[in-house]
Amino acid sequence: MAAEDIRSDLIQHYTEMRRGLIEVIAGLSEAQMVEPSINGWSVKDHLAHLTVWDEIRVLEIGRISTGLDSAWPHMTEEQNEALNSITHAMRSGLPLTQVMAELTAARQHVLDAISRATPRGLDGSLYGEAGLRSGHDAQHAEWIKRWRQERGF
Repeated sequence: MAAEDIRSDLIQHYTEMRRGLIEVIAGLSEAQMVEPSINGWSVKDHLAHLTVWDEIRVLEIGRISTGLDSAWPHMTEEQNEALNSITHAMRSGLPLTQVMAELTAARQHVLDAISRATPRGLDGSLYGEAGLRSGHDAQHAEWIKRWRQERGF
């Protein structure tokens, strides 16, 4: 696939993934968004978590586009859990308005990074844990959707 086709596909993919996530959280009250009842995390925590990974992905796209190697090689399950635990602890106190603003900004930064990426930066085989094409939004959206159904939200 040509670089421009990959770029276009990635932009569409990330736009659609985020649209699906936003649809799943639509209509939730602030109280529902901050209730830590999804395995100890709130919807807000899930959104902050996705923002962290978008921020990492932006840096990876830039790094790989300039010819450098991924700074996020494959992690063990323990390393992944430790990173998630640390970033959850660091961001769980942020207000919902900030988390929502950062969620939007971080995704725009991903789209911008993809738009600027070199052909090397569009080679998904060069990425480690952050990946170039991610279904992370869909995974969290599914958990939130199930939680909403269970809670009747």
